[in-house]
Amino acid sequence: MKELKFKKGLVASLMLSAAVLAGCSGGEEAASGTENGGEEEVTVDIFQFKVEFKDQFEDVVEQYEKENPNVNIEITTVGGGEDYGAALRSRFASGNEPAIFNIGGPQDVADWKDNLSDLSDTEAAGAALEGTLDGVTVESEVLGLPYNQEGYGFIYNTRLFEEAGIDPASITDFASLEEAVKTLDSKKEELGLESVFAFPGKETWVTGLHLSNTFLAPEFDNNVLTAFDAKTVEFKYADGFKKIVDLQNEYSKQPTVSLDYSQQVEELFSLERVAIIQQGNWAYGSIAGIDQELADSGVGLMPIPVEGIENAGLPVGVPMYWGVNKKADENVVKESKEFLDWLYTSDAGKTAVLEDFKFIPAYEGYDTSKISDPMSKAIYDASESGNTIGWVFMGYPTGWGQDVLGANIQKYLSEEASWEEVIDTAKKAWETDRAK
Repeated sequence: MKELKFKKGLVASLMLSAAVLAGCSGGEEAASGTENGGEEEVTVDIFQFKVEFKDQFEDVVEQYEKENPNVNIEITTVGGGEDYGAALRSRFASGNEPAIFNIGGPQDVADWKDNLSDLSDTEAAGAALEGTLDGVTVESEVLGLPYNQEGYGFIYNTRLFEEAGIDPASITDFASLEEAVKTLDSKKEELGLESVFAFPGKETWVTGLHLSNTFLAPEFDNNVLTAFDAKTVEFKYADGFKKIVDLQNEYSKQPTVSLDYSQQVEELFSLERVAIIQQGNWAYGSIAGIDQELADSGVGLMPIPVEGIENAGLPVGVPMYWGVNKKADENVVKESKEFLDWLYTSDAGKTAVLEDFKFIPAYEGYDTSKISDPMSKAIYDASESGNTIGWVFMGYPTGWGQDVLGANIQKYLSEEASWEEVIDTAKKAWETDRAK
């Protein structure tokens, strides 16, 4: 198998973006455990964000518990429309600290460093693809293990494009995208469309993290660490950013400011009521749950054009990392590491990652010919060819992407703020945070 290489900086983020192996990691019960057939039973709480694979993850954990009867894993998932970061802070503040939790890139590492175990000695860390650990490595300590690789852009319905006479390969810049959108709009009735787009303005991670990343990554040389170190943000491509926001908003099911992820993916795109959505390969499961044929053979994924950048690629990176709470009991930390190693390096774990989770692996030793869905294939191929944009949003100041930029884009969509106000407010908030 050809080894997949990452350029430095293609490390994550999302977007999106949680589950908990509940139990009281670091609490008296987790520390002392109970006797189980002569072995001490250890409870590992996992608090994770990825709602898309919640059921599959729970099934895999059940399999692990059968193979390891002394380990009890309890999962809590917080994600979708909920703020995982706020929920995680609340869990720690309550004293009910999870053993395993999720972090993003370097900003989250800085925020949670006092709670993160060094995972350098794990098999998973040794198998991680080149570049995927850059954003979570501090002074040679690996403080997180990557979930997977993900990518995003414009997901489109291939049948609708064909019936409208549009070749996706011809869409290489904003002008050609706008022309295709207008063509689809003019044929809405015959195509059975409610609108061309479903733009989920309610989801600040879609606008403030993922969409903004497309236009800020070139400014930061596609490097999350460059973004993390930046004292200011210039928004060099703010005009192009505005055009994409306006295009999606104008040709979307209204009102966009109240449209959420579920409506976008499940109610509108999966039922073929819209032709294009801004999302990533994580949407596969939701689409497949409604129309398996559409998910497997009726969708494509194309880059979001950036004015001023030729042939902008697909944004590809690591969406989140697993962190292990170093303040938990020693046995809990040990079992947490062993579970993560099993998940990503055992034969059973690898099968689950590829076939059940539908993940694009971020580790060596996988048969990537088994990547089945068209969006994941497009992302893997883009990574292989190097035609990608880095995920720099995990280098944004804490909360800036969603609470500042995303929230103000909502005001813009509601005509409560001008685009100039959106950009000026975001610039000042970035600079203020980095001056602390």
